[in-house]
Amino acid sequence: MNAVAPFAAAAPGQLSILNLITQATWTVKAVMLLLLLASLASWTMIFWKWARMRAAQRAVGRFEDRFWKEKDMRELYQEAIADPEMESGNGAIFRAGYKEFVRLRQQVGSQATEALDAARRAMRVALMREVESLESNLAFLATVGSVSPFIGLFGTVWGIMHAFTAIGVAQQATLATVAPAIAEALIATAAGLFAAIPAAVAYNYFTHDLDRLNARYEAFMEEFSNILNRQTQETRA
Repeated sequence: MNAVAPFAAAAPGQLSILNLITQATWTVKAVMLLLLLASLASWTMIFWKWARMRAAQRAVGRFEDRFWKEKDMRELYQEAIADPEMESGNGAIFRAGYKEFVRLRQQVGSQATEALDAARRAMRVALMREVESLESNLAFLATVGSVSPFIGLFGTVWGIMHAFTAIGVAQQATLATVAPAIAEALIATAAGLFAAIPAAVAYNYFTHDLDRLNARYEAFMEEFSNILNRQTQETRA
């Protein structure tokens, strides 16, 4: 009797999404709850990551303006140490490279090429840290975007299997009795797509932004290396 009960003819007002969810099996309910939690977590991550990317892009623009206006690298380095806004992005790359360059240049017997190589290595490490920090939690969005449809499909398959089992027990099936059960099962697929689509779109969007930021970091590192190289040659001359 329990297997047949869900397939009783439903009144038109009972075919709302909320009623279909409450009438679903516990397995389907658990699947939809899991997808709801994944969707809420992904949306929270999307808003947080969007704010983080915008802040990183603004930081790059501010530092580049100050870098090209400032004539004295020592003064800029002191400002970078004292200003919290210059602790990330190009500011972190500049601080790491200039600190290592000055440290080796002050050592007796050190060569200019050694200082340049050390500065580039320090900037490379700082760049990798910045990129690693910005791409944190992107794997979670990728996971939600790729796995959620299959979780929803599992709920759908389970619901349809339960529906066919109940039809076999009842030994009769009409559209009025089967439609609500099938709709209950298909809601799980809809929930999976609802969780997956925003996560997948956000992952691709943030990955593109991260690639652009990485390119700007790389360009700044090369430009700063050229400036240090020119200063070394001028000092030698």
